[in-house]
Amino acid sequence: MYDAIFKAVIFGDMGCGKTTLRKRFMTDEYDSNCHRTIGVDFQTKDCKYNKMDIKLMLWDFAGEERFRYMFPQYLYGAMGGIMMYDITNYTSFAHIGRWLSLLRETNQNFPVILLGGKLDLSDIRAVSREKAVGIAKALGFTGFIECSSKSGENVVEAFEALTRLMLMNNMVKEGDVESIAT
Repeated sequence: MYDAIFKAVIFGDMGCGKTTLRKRFMTDEYDSNCHRTIGVDFQTKDCKYNKMDIKLMLWDFAGEERFRYMFPQYLYGAMGGIMMYDITNYTSFAHIGRWLSLLRETNQNFPVILLGGKLDLSDIRAVSREKAVGIAKALGFTGFIECSSKSGENVVEAFEALTRLMLMNNMVKEGDVESIAT
């Protein structure tokens, strides 16, 4: 029996590390031979958060342009998301607005964390942390974090933050917490 079951989507440009992130979170191992996702991939993980049993259903969406027409259909029922970019690839960062447009067209309203991947390559970063934080605030992301699937740095923390945000959002929707949003 679960206290909560959450569908979460992971999205962003091809090659930014979405599948590696998901696999690292699932197995706590780094897979350097990760294959490109075709369409969408799906996995579940049982987690504990604040003594609650939670099932996370993670939908890893392919970043290739040819699959973007499918993206809106996979958003329905989602309760949270991770929009990922590669800190060493400015183009993946520049495409954040495109992904958000697709999300907003569906009228879905759930917390989304902006996540900069490949932190282990920070010596060749193309996107400064300060710029990313500024964009995250300006575009209304619920949170921001940088991580490394290779080293494992901040991977679990990213999913814990998303889980916490989904729990809070769910409590507001169910009336357990009074919403003060206008």
